[in-house]
Amino acid sequence: MSLNPLFSSHYITCAGREIHYTEWGAQHARSVIAWHGLARTGRDMDELAEHLSARGYRVICPDTIGRGLSQWSPVPAQEYCLSFYARIAQELFDQLQIEKAHWVGTSMGGAIGTVCAAGLFQPGMRQRIQSLTLNDNAPQLAEAAINRIRAYAGSPPAFATVLELEAFFRQVYKPYGVLSDAQWRRLTETSTRRLPDGRVTPHYDPAMVQQFISHLDDYLIWDHYDALNIPVLCLHGADSDLVLRETTDQMLHRGPGSKGLTQVIEVSGCGHAPALNVPEQLDPVAAFIKAAG
Repeated sequence: MSLNPLFSSHYITCAGREIHYTEWGAQHARSVIAWHGLARTGRDMDELAEHLSARGYRVICPDTIGRGLSQWSPVPAQEYCLSFYARIAQELFDQLQIEKAHWVGTSMGGAIGTVCAAGLFQPGMRQRIQSLTLNDNAPQLAEAAINRIRAYAGSPPAFATVLELEAFFRQVYKPYGVLSDAQWRRLTETSTRRLPDGRVTPHYDPAMVQQFISHLDDYLIWDHYDALNIPVLCLHGADSDLVLRETTDQMLHRGPGSKGLTQVIEVSGCGHAPALNVPEQLDPVAAFIKAAG
């Protein structure tokens, strides 16, 4: 259990793997799932979770398999993919007795929410997601950015000290926008692991890059997006190289967009992806969730 009075830390077995999550606002009936990005952890969602729990929501922030404190997969090529993540999500819902929830996902977390809400992988999830917030995620991602991610994600750097790793994070995650010194320190300390030789490195399984090798089109999910019939909010980093404006324009005219259910908000001063840590980003998400019921 966490010593932080705002949230508690838990472990649960989903799809045969130990999954770590933090829970905020456990006393509330309405639920939100806040799912992090590709090489990150659930602690990235602390500000969002605090913001929403103060407004009457129970917020669950998982570490994806292979990230943070969750178990690493013994079969990376099979389990590091959206269909397996959706299976984990359904079992998480079932075990935590979440009948319905709003979903906020950054990057990969948004893609997981999309395929869960569509129900093509896990039919039992289709009616359980009430709204979907995509934080710089879309049904199609820029190929050049995917190649960049494929290149760095499989070979995370290692440093002698935590402060060196923090300096690396400050550079590579500069597109997140403005973070305070305390926020950079927390980002670093919640996503650091020490190697056998004593150096420190980002806290994820490098084999998670198998998703881009064994599942080449895993993030091309227009068929899932087109199947949605729920409100969708896309927060688009104005300087993002992963989500292109032509794609967000398509989102406004396809699937839920064709029914007037999709809205796109450009987030200035950010690339991929907004950190969800300032009122200008948090308030629109909270208002969207409230309006969706």
